[in-house]
Amino acid sequence: MLDNYQHTTAERMMRYAVIDTTANPDSDTQPSSKKQLDLSRLLESELKTMGIDATLDEYGYVYATIKGNSNKKVPVICFCSHVDTAPDCSGTNVKPILHKKWNGEDIVLPDDKNIVISSKKHPYLLEKIGDDIITASGLTLLGADDKAGVAIIMDFAQFILNRPDIIHGDIKILFTPDEEIGRGVNKVDMKKLNAAYGYTLDGGECGTLEGENFSADSCTITFNGVSAHPGYAKDKMVNAQKVLAHFITLLPKELSPENTEGYEGFVHPVSMSGGLETATVTFILRDFNTSKLAAQKQLLCTLAEQSIKQFLGASFTISSKEQYRNMDEVLQNHPEVMDYACEAYKQSGINCDRKNIRGGTDGARLSFMGMPCPNIFTGEMGIHSKEEYVSVQDMNKAVEVLLFRLLILTLKQAL
Repeated sequence: MLDNYQHTTAERMMRYAVIDTTANPDSDTQPSSKKQLDLSRLLESELKTMGIDATLDEYGYVYATIKGNSNKKVPVICFCSHVDTAPDCSGTNVKPILHKKWNGEDIVLPDDKNIVISSKKHPYLLEKIGDDIITASGLTLLGADDKAGVAIIMDFAQFILNRPDIIHGDIKILFTPDEEIGRGVNKVDMKKLNAAYGYTLDGGECGTLEGENFSADSCTITFNGVSAHPGYAKDKMVNAQKVLAHFITLLPKELSPENTEGYEGFVHPVSMSGGLETATVTFILRDFNTSKLAAQKQLLCTLAEQSIKQFLGASFTISSKEQYRNMDEVLQNHPEVMDYACEAYKQSGINCDRKNIRGGTDGARLSFMGMPCPNIFTGEMGIHSKEEYVSVQDMNKAVEVLLFRLLILTLKQAL
């Protein structure tokens, strides 16, 4: 069905990549950086040019609807990607490079020859010999996370609009800001979507389908010391920073990110600040089993109590906040959302490899907001780094998956 179609994913990916959309975690605005709107406005314009009803709202969300042409009542489906890129690595002045029919040799990036993308470090590349590979130039990330997803959805939209013979129901498109800093759906209007279920396009290797993610909380502990003049501090001063330092040494190594994998959770101190009187540490708590987050918090509380016993006069406070939950808790009640996607993978000629996400996704939060929403692959790899890359053929295959997912939905409804 797509054999003679001239995909636009590569051209779109490279064009979108040069637009700086770095999210700003230190901003309280929505979106966190105005430059994200540069891409959002472009997408709104391109969708309208295709003839699609599209709007960009004040919070940086692009909503679009491809009207259905079926005479049956077919459930509304939504495809979603985020426009922002991670603040971990520069996204300014990105210079995307297309390596056509990659021959398997190390890719030395021209603007910093110390940055080398090799199959030794990125073993998935061994499966991509002969593919067209897009990279940055060595000074920035590429932004395939998640502009590859954006390019896939836009290419799919163009294809489906040019094929009125393909019967389908309403298709919703959602482009979000600030996913990389955990605010991707903070202001999303679910009434504008009104979709039975959706799929984010934000996964990695071709064939992966992600329906599980970490459940996540944040936890903050503040240690309180006792201030005194340092010249007369004997038996008086209690330095909160030293209490915190002692506490950090008690953290179990087996619960750290650098020592966990698969379905193992972790406790991770992400920031520390303070002085003599108060010192604060902020943690992220992660586990696929939501109930284990309470045990992680209790562990931190126990270690804090042990710490203040070593410093007479010290005290502490602890608080936690829910961040997101494992989408599997929702998807278990809607098995068809994953099953139909797997069927679409098989129709596209690829194996469906169900995996978990050791992180979060807009889809996780959307699932708990009433729209079950697992994650489909895009081919984006080496994300959040100067070694980021994406296979054009992987992006094109994802377009095919979306098409077959749409056809399966229409067929199942007709039955």
